[in-house]
Amino acid sequence: MARSLRIQYPGAYYHVMARGNRREVIFHDEDDRRFFLQALSEACERTGWRVHAWVLLGNHYHLFVQTPEANLVAGMAWLQNAYTRRYNVQHRAWGRVFGDRYKAVLVEGDDRYHYQTLMDYIHLNPVRAGLVRPKAGQSLLDYPWSSLAGGYALVPSRRAKWLAAEAGLKAFELDDTTRGRRRMVERLDRRGMSEAMKACGVPALPDEVDARCSHLRRGWYWGQQAFGEKLRELARKLVATRPPVSRGYKNQPAVRMHSLEQAQQWLKGGLKAAGLKPGDLERLKGSDPRKLMLAHLLWKKTTVTQQWIAENLAMKTAANVSQQLRRLDEKKTLEKLPARLQEFIKEK
Repeated sequence: MARSLRIQYPGAYYHVMARGNRREVIFHDEDDRRFFLQALSEACERTGWRVHAWVLLGNHYHLFVQTPEANLVAGMAWLQNAYTRRYNVQHRAWGRVFGDRYKAVLVEGDDRYHYQTLMDYIHLNPVRAGLVRPKAGQSLLDYPWSSLAGGYALVPSRRAKWLAAEAGLKAFELDDTTRGRRRMVERLDRRGMSEAMKACGVPALPDEVDARCSHLRRGWYWGQQAFGEKLRELARKLVATRPPVSRGYKNQPAVRMHSLEQAQQWLKGGLKAAGLKPGDLERLKGSDPRKLMLAHLLWKKTTVTQQWIAENLAMKTAANVSQQLRRLDEKKTLEKLPARLQEFIKEK
């Protein structure tokens, strides 16, 4: 069966959900959760994503993600692969960690109602899961693995840079102050107290809404009818340009176009700043500081593969690139670069 189409466009919002393979646990302890958040941080740095909300449960997670560029697929591939590799090493396992294809519901994030309902749905997840019991005097702040306790309740200097907390508070007409942050927590705790546990934070749908389409969990978009029509038109255009046969959606040009173009642009600009031409790369050692820092930039800030980096920087193999980057002392190597190349890399 062919996979459903991933609709991507600059500025898109998504509700992303992924479960463990066979619904098994994917976060066994705090180390697992911390590493996932570190991987998410790196994915955001590579892709420019802004995360408006997140929560980690035992066997699944939820993200409310905004993609300034059309790169959800590339970023999710990197995020889940990075976590899978670490998980298998840490737990002496092998094979897939996540189950079926992750769910990504397109969200009308510019509409206040649909933005607010998804934010609350994610932040109230620990109540529905029975991990927080407001009626027994507990607060959602007692669950540390969500963007509420791990972001919105914190002062700005202690938050992850990729968390769009200011936008999230503004959506509820709250200031990013001690009072505003406290009011956000108190409002959610009140919902936890007043609503039935299993339905807490789940919005009721009007009779005229087709839940097969517009639903923040089971649909393919969460928004108004006009938003759905806009997405259908985008889907028709994508289908019209999609190759009739594809072994993997990630290999389609639409998926990797932006990251590849950006990598090519940065490589060209970096070589110019280094005073090099592409033909000069063959005569330079793989450990040349200019090569290493350009490889580091491309690997950290784009989603191109290490094989692509090896081929375009004349660094032999992907294994060699991986080894060189693991050994890299970024600060010392940066100091060895020509001034123009140092400036170029610091700007990215």
